Amino acid sequence: MMERRRMDAALLVLFLVHLATALEVPLDLLEGLPQPPTITHQSPKDYIIDPRENIIIHCEAKGKPHPSFSWTRNGTHFDIDQDPNVTMKPHSGTLVVDISRAKAEQYECVYQCTARNKHGTAVSNNIVVRQSTFSILRALLTGSPLWSKEKIKPIVVQEGVSLVLPCRPPAGLPPPIIFWMDNNFQRLPQSRRVSQSLNGDLYFSNVLREDSRNDYICYARFPYTQTIQQKQPITVKVLNLDAINDTMAAFYNDTDLFSEDPADERKPTFLIPSGPSSSKMVLRGQVLEMECIAEGLPTPEISWTKNSGDLPADRTSYLHYQKTLRIVNVSESDAGDYRCTARNEFGSVYHTIHVMVKAAPYWISGAPRNLVLAPGEDGVLTCRASGTPKPSVTWAMNGIPIENSPKDLSRKVEDDTIIFSVVQTGSSAVYQCNVSNDYGYLLSNAFVNVLSEPPRVLTQANKVYQVIKNHRALLDCASFGSPIPKITWFKDSRSSTLDGDPYIHHDNGTLEIHVAQAHNSGKYTCVAGNTLGIYENHVYLEVKDPTRILKQPDYKQVQRGRSVVFECKVTYDPSLQPTVTWLKDDGELPDDERLIVGFDSLTINDVTENDAGVYTCIMNTTLDNDSARAELTVVERPDPPTDLELTDKKKRSVQLTWTPGDEHNSPIQKFLIQYEDSLHHRGHWHNLTEVPGTKTTAHLKLSPYVPYIFRVLALNSVGFSHPSFPSRMFKTEPAAPDENPTGVHGFGTEHDNLVISWKPLTGLQSNGPGLHYKVMWRQKLMESDWTKVTVANNSKFVVSGTPTFVPYELKVQAVNDYGAGPEPAIAHGYSGEDLPVAAPENVQAVLLNSTLSEVHWDPVPSKSIRGHLKGYKVYYWRERSLHKHNPHHVEKQILTFSGNRTHGMLPGLHPFSLYSFNVRVYNGKGDGPPSPDQQFETPEGVPGAPTSLVVTNTNLDTLTLEWNPPHDRNGHITGYTLKYQPVNNSNELGPVEELALPANATSFTLLNLKYSTRYKFYLNAKTVRGAGLAISQEAVTIMDEAVTSRQVDIATQGWFIGLMCAIALLILILLIICFIQRNKGGKYPVKEKEDAHTDPEFQPMKDDDCTFGEYSDNEDHKPLKGSRTPSNGTVKRDDSDDSLVDYGEGGDGQFNEDGSFIGQYSGKSASRETAEGHESSEAPSPINAMNSLNSFV
Repeated sequence: MMERRRMDAALLVLFLVHLATALEVPLDLLEGLPQPPTITHQSPKDYIIDPRENIIIHCEAKGKPHPSFSWTRNGTHFDIDQDPNVTMKPHSGTLVVDISRAKAEQYECVYQCTARNKHGTAVSNNIVVRQSTFSILRALLTGSPLWSKEKIKPIVVQEGVSLVLPCRPPAGLPPPIIFWMDNNFQRLPQSRRVSQSLNGDLYFSNVLREDSRNDYICYARFPYTQTIQQKQPITVKVLNLDAINDTMAAFYNDTDLFSEDPADERKPTFLIPSGPSSSKMVLRGQVLEMECIAEGLPTPEISWTKNSGDLPADRTSYLHYQKTLRIVNVSESDAGDYRCTARNEFGSVYHTIHVMVKAAPYWISGAPRNLVLAPGEDGVLTCRASGTPKPSVTWAMNGIPIENSPKDLSRKVEDDTIIFSVVQTGSSAVYQCNVSNDYGYLLSNAFVNVLSEPPRVLTQANKVYQVIKNHRALLDCASFGSPIPKITWFKDSRSSTLDGDPYIHHDNGTLEIHVAQAHNSGKYTCVAGNTLGIYENHVYLEVKDPTRILKQPDYKQVQRGRSVVFECKVTYDPSLQPTVTWLKDDGELPDDERLIVGFDSLTINDVTENDAGVYTCIMNTTLDNDSARAELTVVERPDPPTDLELTDKKKRSVQLTWTPGDEHNSPIQKFLIQYEDSLHHRGHWHNLTEVPGTKTTAHLKLSPYVPYIFRVLALNSVGFSHPSFPSRMFKTEPAAPDENPTGVHGFGTEHDNLVISWKPLTGLQSNGPGLHYKVMWRQKLMESDWTKVTVANNSKFVVSGTPTFVPYELKVQAVNDYGAGPEPAIAHGYSGEDLPVAAPENVQAVLLNSTLSEVHWDPVPSKSIRGHLKGYKVYYWRERSLHKHNPHHVEKQILTFSGNRTHGMLPGLHPFSLYSFNVRVYNGKGDGPPSPDQQFETPEGVPGAPTSLVVTNTNLDTLTLEWNPPHDRNGHITGYTLKYQPVNNSNELGPVEELALPANATSFTLLNLKYSTRYKFYLNAKTVRGAGLAISQEAVTIMDEAVTSRQVDIATQGWFIGLMCAIALLILILLIICFIQRNKGGKYPVKEKEDAHTDPEFQPMKDDDCTFGEYSDNEDHKPLKGSRTPSNGTVKRDDSDDSLVDYGEGGDGQFNEDGSFIGQYSGKSASRETAEGHESSEAPSPINAMNSLNSFV
C-alpha cells in the first residue's frame, strides 16, 4: 500500500509539473494584478569592493503592491536609520555606504536583503562583502611598497644548469596577473626552454650564455584596482667553467668557484611538481590547470595523457609550450589520473596527478518557477539540484523555515518538492528553496499567486509578422488568465482550427509554421478561453521571397594602376528594399573617391597595393541578408634585384649573388641573368642564363677574353622587372679557341674551282686576339698531303685549277695568338660542275588513256652527268589534233622529275591528238642534250559541250533548236542527244523526253509541245568514247488564241480600261522623272550607243535605273536565266512581274532618241526585226493593251 501511494504521488508530481510549466507569463505587463515580491537584482554572493569608493550593496525587487525592504547583517537585523553612513535608495533596497567618514573594514560583513508586501516575502542571497586585499589597501593608503626595495644580489650560474627566478607577488583578492618584462617594458621572450609557471616564477630548463642580463623584472597587475606593482630587477650571469674561474679567482683566493665539471647533457627531471605523483581538487564548472616543468639538456618536451580515457578535445588547451594542461568547464567525467611526460634524447620521466572533482550545488532542471493558480487548482514547486557531495534541501515560506510556518492542509512538502492541492484565495506566498553542501549553496525564491482572472491576450493586436520563404514563422499569442487559458488558432475564414502539419502549437500559445510558404500568408486569429471568458486577437503573416546573391564577386588579381570591378547581382522580394554594403577586411570601405559603389557592383579605379584584401558584399533587407566575399590581390612587376656581388672568381666561371626585390604579391618565377661584352658588343645586353625564382645565386660559366658586366631581371606573372644596377666588371683571361668554325662546305662556282666556306667564330668564341683560320683540303680517295693556307678576316677561300666535279676532303681550324683550336672534323665537298654530255637512251611512251601517258628512259651514267644529279626533264608538245577541223597547235610543256628517276607520267593530254617529246638529264649547272624526238597519238575521248544552243521559231506548240558542234571534239562525233522537260511556275521540273540526233545535224524542230509552257533543253555530243558535257537552254511556247481572245474580252471592259489608264499614267510619270534625272547634262543612252556603233542594234533597258544595258548578237550569246530572247523578235515572260515587256513583241518597250516610246526587241538585224515582227501571230494581251494605251497617251 505504501508503494502504491508513493507511485500515485510521483504521477501527481509529474502532472502538476506539466501544469506549472504552462503558467509562465510576464505578469509585469498586466496592470492592477496582485503579485508577491520577486528579487530582480542583487549583488553577488562574494562581493569584493574597492576600498577607495563607496560601498553599494544592490537589492532590487518588484511586486504589487511595491515591496518594502529590510536588511540583516551577520544574521541580525541591520537598523539602517541608526547608521549615519548608510542610506537606502528610494523605491529600492539598495544600500549605499559612504566610506569618506568611516573605514571600509567595519562593513566587511554578511548581508541579506528582504523584500515584502501583503502577498509574501522574498529574500536575497547572503552577500559577503570583502575588500580587494588588506596589503593592497595598505600600499594605496600608506604608499609603502608591496615588494622590498632591497637590491637583489646577482645570480651567477654555470651554462647548461637549470634556474628558477622567483616572483612571489603579494596576495591579492582576486589574485594578481604576473608577467616578466625588461627595463624597456618589453615582455621577455619565452620558449620551450624558458617559461613562466602558474605561480609566476620564471623557469629555465637549462641556461645559455644569451640568458645573461640585468633586467629580469616581475610585474604584478591587480585587476580589481587596476594597479601594477614591480619587483626589483634580477641580474643573471651565465658563464662557462673557465670564465667563472678566471673572473672570480681574485675574490676567492685563486680557488675555483666550481670544482665540478661543466653541466653535461642529461635526461629530464621535474622541477615542479615534485615526486612521482600528486593530487588536485577542482570544482565542477571551474577551470582545471595542471603544470609540469622539467629541466634537462637538451630541453625536454612535455606531453599529456589521461590514464582512464581521452582528453576532452573541445575543452582542452595547452599553455606555456605544452607545460600547462587547461580544461575549462570541468565536469565529473574529468576526474581521474593524468600523466605528464618529459622526454629528450637521453630518457624520459613522468608524473601522475590525481584529479578529484567536487561540485557545489547546481540546478538539474532549473530553479523553481513562480506559480499562478486559480482557486481550486493544483500545483507543484520543484527544487531539484545536485552536487558532490549530495546537497541538502530546506524550504522556507516568506523567509521563515517552513516547519515554523502556519500549517496549510493544501500544502505538502516532500523533500525537494512542495505539492499544492485545491488552493484557496489568500494562499499566496513566497517560498524559498535552499540547496547546500560543503562547497556552496543555492537560494531561490518562487511565489504562489492565487488569482481568478478572465483570459487576456498580451500580444499586440493586428501585428504584422514578416518572414522569409522556407524559414520558420512564429506567431505569438502571449496570454494570461487564471485558470490557464486554452489557445486556439484560426486562419482567414475560421472554418477550422489549425492543427497538424505544418502547424506546431507551443505551450506559451505561439503558433509555429516550420517552413513558411507563400500560401501561408494571410490573417490569423488566436482565441484564448477559460471558464471566465474568451478573448481573441488578430495577427497577419506575410511570406517574402528570400534575398539571394545570384552572381557572387570573383577572386581578382589586378595590376597596380588598373581598374577592377566586383559584381554582386541580387534577387529580392519587391516589397523589401535592399541596401548594399561593401566591407574591406570586415571593416568599412576607405573614404576614397576611387572606390565607386553601385547597386550591384564595386569599382576600384587606379588600384594601389593598399587596396588588396577581402571585399564582402552584403545585401540587407529588414528580414534577411545574404553576403559573398572575394579577395583582391594587387600585383605588379617585381622590383629589380639589388646588391649584385661576384664571388668565387675563376678563369672561366664566377659566382653571382643578389637580393630579390619586392615581388608585389606575385611570386617570382625566375631570374634572367644578362651580360654586356664591352670589348666585342659594347652597349648590347645578351641573355646568359636563367635560374628559378627560389634561388638568389647562380654559377656562371664564362668564355675567355671577355670583359663581363652582369645584371639580373626578375619575372613574375605580370612581367619582367627593370634590370638591376650592373655588377662590377669581371674580365676573363685569353686562351686558345675552344671550338672550330661550323658549317664547312665545299662547292664550285666554275667547272675548274673549289670554294671552301664556313661560319666564322664570334668575338665571344675567339677566346683571344689575332683570330684567323687554317684552311686545309685534298682530293678524296687519294693519299695526298693536305694543302694548307691561312685566312684572316674572311669566311671563304677559292681553290682554282681543280678537275671538274671531283670529291674533296676539307678542314678549317681556328687559331689565335694563344694557340690553335682542337683538331677539326673533316668535311666533304665537290669541285665545280659542268653541263651533262649525254642524253637518256631507250626513251619510249606508253599510253594509259586518252589524257595520260607514261614515259620511260634509261638513266645517264654518272660520269656523263658531270655534277650532282638533280633529275630529268620531259619536254613535250601537241603537234595537232587528229580531227581535220582543228588547227595546228604547238606549245611546248616541261615536266621535271627530281632524283634518279627512270619514268614519269604526262597528265592532262588532249584526246585524239599527236604529241612529240624528248627527255634530258640536268644537274646543278643546267640541262644536258635532249634525246631524239619521239611521237605518240592519244586515242579518242568524250567530246566537249556544243558551243551554242539557240531557240528559234517559237510557236503555239513547236519551236526550233539550233546549235554549233563542240569546240573540242576529241574524236569523231557520232551523234547528239537532246533531252527536254517542262518547268512549272514554281520551278518544278516535269518528265524528261530524250531524242537521238545524227552527227551532221545542227538544228531540230520539236512538235506537239504544250502552249504557254516553259521548257528546259539539254544537248550533248557523242563519240565512240561516250557522251560529253551538255549545254542547256530554256524557252516558252506562246499562248493559245482562245485564251488570248478571252483576255481581249476582259480588256474591253470599262472598269479594266480605267484601271489600266491609271496604271499607265502613273508609270509614264515615273519614267519621265527617271529619264529627266538620268539625262541632266549628257546624251541619252541610246544616242551614245548609236554614236559608238554603226550597227543599228537596240539595247534592252535595265529595270533598276532606267538605263540601257549592253547586248551582244554573237552566236554563243546565252540569255539571262529565266528569260529567253528568240531570233524572231519575241520576248518571253520574265520571272519578275515588273517588266514592261512581259507580254510584248518586238516593237514594244523602248524609247527613241528623242524620248518617244518604241518597241523593245532583239534580233540578227534591223530588217529581220521588221519582217519577223509583222509575221508574229501572237494575239493582243492585257499588257499589249496597256502598251498601246501608253503609246496613245
